[in-house]
Amino acid sequence: MPRQDGSGSSVTAAVGFGGGSGANRARRNVLFTRGLIWVTALISLSLLLGSIAQAWSNSRLLEQEAAARAQYEQTLARHDQLQKLVDYYKDPFVIESEARQSLGYVRPGEHRVVIVSPPPSQPPTRPRPAPPASSGGFWSQWWAILFGS
Repeated sequence: MPRQDGSGSSVTAAVGFGGGSGANRARRNVLFTRGLIWVTALISLSLLLGSIAQAWSNSRLLEQEAAARAQYEQTLARHDQLQKLVDYYKDPFVIESEARQSLGYVRPGEHRVVIVSPPPSQPPTRPRPAPPASSGGFWSQWWAILFGS
């Protein structure tokens, strides 16, 4: 039998081992379980948000990679085009043709012929006939301008 002090309460109950502790223990178990559920939910939520953020970041990086690859392919195509132009203009016949057409060069012993066309003839200008003088005065001129004769 537990020892009683003068107030009527059990010494073992004060320490947590005595009577009435079943309800307290059940309450503590419920609080512990709820706390554990909340902590687990928060950890799960943080992991989920971290995974979503990582997936979003990866998709942006993949888009940037695709754009960089497309730009690289365009640059390679432009490089190939310029390389073909370099090879074309290395040909001595092309160099000579360009020099003759663009710069007007001739070989020694050749004579350059320049064909000059005559200036375009302009048709003779006809003098503009003067408007007929009307005898109606100022108001009749306005009437003719606005409504025709």
